[in-house]
Amino acid sequence: MAADSDLQHLRDVLRVFADERDWNQFHTPKNLCMALMVEVAELMEHFQWLTAGQSAQLAADKKADVADELADVLLYLVQLADKLDVDLNAAALQKIIKNAHKYPATANL
Repeated sequence: MAADSDLQHLRDVLRVFADERDWNQFHTPKNLCMALMVEVAELMEHFQWLTAGQSAQLAADKKADVADELADVLLYLVQLADKLDVDLNAAALQKIIKNAHKYPATANL
């Protein structure tokens, strides 16, 4: 599957990036989780005072900033999953199955 291959490629690129900078000493699950939360907060700042409509129609420059923050979130998430030996693609697909059972499409909302 392409998505799995893409995530594995990203994981491999991140491994090399961290190795070249000797950052693995800092990339513990605790530290990566904390860094992930910081990046999520930075992402959230872009939407903090927007209406629902405004948040769905970002200007190009704002969308580029949001894309950078989304990338930071993804990068830390991939690194955290790597450190914990979690297959993100498999975990996400399994979670969708769990959610489908928990929230059936025929449920009244």
